[in-house]
Amino acid sequence: MSKVGIAVLLIGLALAGCQSAAPPISSVTPTETVVPNTPPPVSTPPPSPVHPIGVSINNQAPDFQMVTLTGENISLSGLRGGPVILNFWATWCGPCRAEMPLLQQIHDEWAPKGLVLLEINWRDKPETIQKFMTEFNLSMNVPMDSDGQVSKTYLIGSIPATFFIDKDGIIRNKVIGAFPNKAAIESSLNLIMP
Repeated sequence: MSKVGIAVLLIGLALAGCQSAAPPISSVTPTETVVPNTPPPVSTPPPSPVHPIGVSINNQAPDFQMVTLTGENISLSGLRGGPVILNFWATWCGPCRAEMPLLQQIHDEWAPKGLVLLEINWRDKPETIQKFMTEFNLSMNVPMDSDGQVSKTYLIGSIPATFFIDKDGIIRNKVIGAFPNKAAIESSLNLIMP
């Protein structure tokens, strides 16, 4: 290295200062008292993330109130604290009909573990829904979206459409179209079951 290069290096080190790998040393004057094991100051935890209301993944699912096929009033907010599946369907929908036995299996197996499965029917008449439920031997809870308002809120453009909602009311997955098998449903269940 030339003399000029060494001089530039020394000037650079003098201007930048040297960083020590050792921790800084604190000094205590004789008039200060050091209290051993003093707890660090309490810091406020950061606020929890806010989930906007909407129908995208990680949104707070929009609340609704509907009457079920059995005459029960039900709201999504009333189910808070447990996982929920919303499945939008209609009796005339071929793919909906094909996946119903799979959803019934999920209902039978997972309801005892806290899962609520709501089969939200889009605009069928109650007698048509009841005939369908009897024909397919289905026992799931069927809220009736008679005026289509809940489907509109959830931006349902095609059915079946399924939302997986966790215990806090957050949408964790959304599937448009029919499930090909039970395992496909269970893979999304893992996102919401405790």
